[in-house]
Amino acid sequence: MTTGLPFLAPDGSWDFPDRLNMAEQCLDQLSSRTAIIDLTGPDRRDVTFGELNRMVDRVATRLLAAVGPGDRVGVLLGQGMWCAAAHLAIWKIGAISVPLFKLFKHDALASRVRDAGCELVLTDPEGADLLGDLARAWMVDGGNDPTGPLEFFATGPEDPAVLIYTSGTTGTPKGALHGHRVLSGHLPGVVASHDVLGEDGDCLWTPADWAWIGGLFDVLMPGLCLGIPVVAARMARFTPEGAAEIIRRGAVRNVFFPPTALRMLKAADMAIPGLRSIASGGEPLGAEMLAWGRKAFGLEINEFYGQTECNMVVSSCARRFPAQPGCIGKPVIGHTVAVIGESGQPTTDEGDIAVRRGSGSMMLGYWNRPEETAQKYRGDWMLTGDRGQHEGDYLRFVGREDDVITSAGYRIGPSEIEDCLLTHPAVATVGVVGKPDDLRTEIVKAYVVLKPGATATGPELQDWVRARLAIYSYPREIDFLDELPMTVTGKVVRKELKRRAAAERDQLQ
Repeated sequence: MTTGLPFLAPDGSWDFPDRLNMAEQCLDQLSSRTAIIDLTGPDRRDVTFGELNRMVDRVATRLLAAVGPGDRVGVLLGQGMWCAAAHLAIWKIGAISVPLFKLFKHDALASRVRDAGCELVLTDPEGADLLGDLARAWMVDGGNDPTGPLEFFATGPEDPAVLIYTSGTTGTPKGALHGHRVLSGHLPGVVASHDVLGEDGDCLWTPADWAWIGGLFDVLMPGLCLGIPVVAARMARFTPEGAAEIIRRGAVRNVFFPPTALRMLKAADMAIPGLRSIASGGEPLGAEMLAWGRKAFGLEINEFYGQTECNMVVSSCARRFPAQPGCIGKPVIGHTVAVIGESGQPTTDEGDIAVRRGSGSMMLGYWNRPEETAQKYRGDWMLTGDRGQHEGDYLRFVGREDDVITSAGYRIGPSEIEDCLLTHPAVATVGVVGKPDDLRTEIVKAYVVLKPGATATGPELQDWVRARLAIYSYPREIDFLDELPMTVTGKVVRKELKRRAAAERDQLQ
């Protein structure tokens, strides 16, 4: 008996073979089967696995003249067939790919390229302009087809394959180095978050860029590995109408929507028909957003949880169990997730969300940062930096460890307050932080962006929260902004709001 997933036993243990290469996992499909539905041009192009294999070998042949096993090679490309081919070619020859994002400015690119030691970056003319003299820029679609297929380099599950930088929401971006087992480690959570992905007609898409772990390993590579077509499309800016058109053109049935995209769909009062599953991760959605999803799409939005260092470790799966309001799902098979206390032992109280060593998607370590790697662990547990609490088999997310607000002796998670404010018809998005206060240690402060043309007052929103949450958790101060500070992946940068709140307090003293 097996789980139906590679290298995963029914008891949740991993049994990786001595030889494992992610490129081989992704390309081991019938040559006539559709791999990528490319909508990046004016016309739809269905790229078969046979074509993708030839593209990979073309890139790999060129790379072999300049790159060896273990060398880091940047990939500065948007969603598209050549982005997929670039990563696969790098892995095929035993090198390490470094995903880079085209919306990065020069300093952000420079810090990653230099830290990773990338002397070569696979890109296109737009990317070459962004790189400047940071590294050699190779046009990814150059070169000739090889005379025959190349052999896959004999890598193992612990051999490094991809170096993904964190988004920097909690400090300087760090490079999380992952081995060739990382793709297999993602598969159970990806399958669960899409209500048992793999039905006839399933087709994946996400507006998230493939430069991030959510686009690369929650959608693109799992789709290829499982033989499910993946849509490639580029949106200069996410719009509900644009997303609906991509889903229609690509016959998409399974979408990973980041929370920001879902909030924009909700603000536009827009539903998209024909979807079989919607997965969301990065920030908790809250009960009201999930209720809207049921009404708008006629299905349950499956939340999942993880981070760049160890992803897809908790997930909802409406096909297998009901959603629990306020919870983000259950631990995924293959990953032992617990809430632990200072002693490093699991606790039934609020504590640190942690993943036990042995998780298939756990990083090998931070690139060239052994001390920070050691600090990431407490005994056999990798600390996520988030606070949570178990509710039976479910996991409730309380907030980032640094985000939890201490007010008059109460510990308050900002997510619940944000979720509540988002249910107000005038609110488009919101960020909640603790503002230093001499009397209460901190007070709850909300920064609110209203929907276009909508109006609301601070007292009105305070009453809205008072009527729905604990009396001590309502925001004692509310400011209205035109926009919130966001990461390139669409997460509210609470540390920027906390700095703003602290500066406001200092100005009054």
